Amino acid sequence: MFPSLFVSHGAPTLPFDDCPAREFLKSLGREIGRPKSILVASAHWDTSTPLVNAPPVNATIHDFRGFPEALYKLSYPAPGDLRLAERAASLLGTAGLPAGIDRTRGLDHGAWVPLMLMYPDADIPVTQLSIQSGQGAHHHVALGRALAPLRDEGVLVIGSGSFTHNLRALDRGADAGAEPAWSIEFCDWIHEKLIARDDTALAQYRAQAPHAAIAQPSDDHFVPLHVAYGAGGREVRRLHRSATFGSLRMDAYAFG
Repeated sequence: MFPSLFVSHGAPTLPFDDCPAREFLKSLGREIGRPKSILVASAHWDTSTPLVNAPPVNATIHDFRGFPEALYKLSYPAPGDLRLAERAASLLGTAGLPAGIDRTRGLDHGAWVPLMLMYPDADIPVTQLSIQSGQGAHHHVALGRALAPLRDEGVLVIGSGSFTHNLRALDRGADAGAEPAWSIEFCDWIHEKLIARDDTALAQYRAQAPHAAIAQPSDDHFVPLHVAYGAGGREVRRLHRSATFGSLRMDAYAFG
């Protein structure tokens, strides 16, 4: 059985960036092993109700602008997985979370950036799950719990977001400054609650965590963590901790 994972996908340039998070993700696929299929909940597909995608082959969506031309030439043509999409939709429906299937949408960079580093051959079928950022943390824990049986079926469940995500606070200089105290304090609090499996605190992180409004101005990049947390087992491991651009935390966790 695979653990569920939360990974921080960082900037779209991560495949080119010389940073610890890139090297971590390049080693993670080897460490985890090869799943039968992958289901990714990405911060960059936000819908009013849950959707899973199932094209024959996943198109590579370059859902950003203003980056180097080389980035737009990257492609990750992983096969789709209609059977997994149907199974995921069925599990969600049984849990009272009706889900639809989108047979044309490909993978946004929240999915293909980490997968390109983890499994560069793009030969493992991938299905993407949308988030509903307006419905908060508790909803996304429920999504993950509904999908937990997939882990018994050879599926690697991944939440892809960002452990902190305040783009206005980034230091984009060549020599990014030290990580600010608010980022460290927020991340230490979240880590403590994850290790303790404190469901209530994690669901109410926006009211309880120090500096939550600064660290996560909106929920979209954080609720993939709640999906992974809900889908996982009782064992919690922090796999990686680093920051890029000063305050963009790139932490990753396994829930086994």
